[in-house]
Amino acid sequence: MKKAPQTFSHLDKVFWPREKYTKGDLIAYYRKVSKFILPYLKERPSVLNRFPDGIRGIHFFQKNVAGQKVPRFVKTITIRAKTTGKPVRYIVCNNEQTLLYLANLGCIEVHPWNSRVGKLGKPDYMILDLDPGARVPFNAVVKVAQETHALLNALGVPNFCKTSGKKGLHVYVPLKAQYPYDRVREFADRIARAVHERAPDLTSLAHWPAKRKNKIHIDIMRNAIGQTAAAPYSLRPVPGASVSTPLRWSEVRAGLRPEMFTIKTIFPRLQKKGDLWKPVLGRGVDLERAARKLRS
Repeated sequence: MKKAPQTFSHLDKVFWPREKYTKGDLIAYYRKVSKFILPYLKERPSVLNRFPDGIRGIHFFQKNVAGQKVPRFVKTITIRAKTTGKPVRYIVCNNEQTLLYLANLGCIEVHPWNSRVGKLGKPDYMILDLDPGARVPFNAVVKVAQETHALLNALGVPNFCKTSGKKGLHVYVPLKAQYPYDRVREFADRIARAVHERAPDLTSLAHWPAKRKNKIHIDIMRNAIGQTAAAPYSLRPVPGASVSTPLRWSEVRAGLRPEMFTIKTIFPRLQKKGDLWKPVLGRGVDLERAARKLRS
């Protein structure tokens, strides 16, 4: 049966005022990038960051679409929230139609769970979020990422880096849904502490921003069930329309800037380099072996 064409609204509404990018540009971007981003959204409950009037308007995060009429092609899953005990109906973005439906809702960025339907208690990857304070130069973030990379390499742990699309870097470790969240978070905490020991002048493990003294927070909090990060190739709601972009480690060096990767520059890059993020969903690391190496 032939799919009914989707209808979109307010395509001329300006979403990025400085660049004059519109809602139509947002939808066109996600249509064009769909084959790259969908593998990282499929079968994952997603949190939507919606900007109905563009990046300068009011925005809100939406988890629950209970009571909201969604098209038949949109998969949803209801999960009982751990904190409240109440059911939450999440959208699961499994196809291009759903991705464009979200874009039409003004969803600039998509935040998928780390785990998939069927294995919700076991994440596919571990995340270290290198989150700098307001006055931290990006080259310092690069140095901390390099330290993290060197440590993980020494432990024999494959690791991959992407820009957050805003001011930080994300380092991922593939797990292939082998370990529960608690075990993953414990290992992430040990790695964060080891990196902090290597770079105490640049990093902080303090949860509260006021205690970080303009250092780089090595954030492990995304390694808990229901916590999320912007998907690779997700647009970000900042001037320039930057994209959360996978990198080669050889690119993580002085001079790197998140604003280099945008709605306009990402496609020539993808044509040249392809999807650098595929190994994140590949073979998982042996955490127990890595933990023993770290202890020694």
